[in-house]
Amino acid sequence: MNDNPCVVMTTAGTEDEAEQLAEAIVEAGLAACVQVQHVRSFYKWDGAMQRSPEWLLMAKTHSGRFPALAAFIRERHSYETPEVLQLPVTAGSSDYLAWLRTATQG
Repeated sequence: MNDNPCVVMTTAGTEDEAEQLAEAIVEAGLAACVQVQHVRSFYKWDGAMQRSPEWLLMAKTHSGRFPALAAFIRERHSYETPEVLQLPVTAGSSDYLAWLRTATQG
């Protein structure tokens, strides 16, 4: 299994959706931790400028879990086209990275 650490980002339109999704991801063992932050997003959708409050989820996991995590998010997400981005982690504390590997071994 590819155990390179990464952060997977997605957003949700409501705080309740973000919290439910974060908890489900951790309970499913797809991420060791998910942080939720309130943000304001600016983007174009259907050719029109949008400005929306959103909740950003940052899931700490490893690359081997990305396909399952991406599918899990898409299955449960209310957005037509949810953001699902994998960002590599190039360095981190060895203790934290060991915990992350252990927590997401499934």
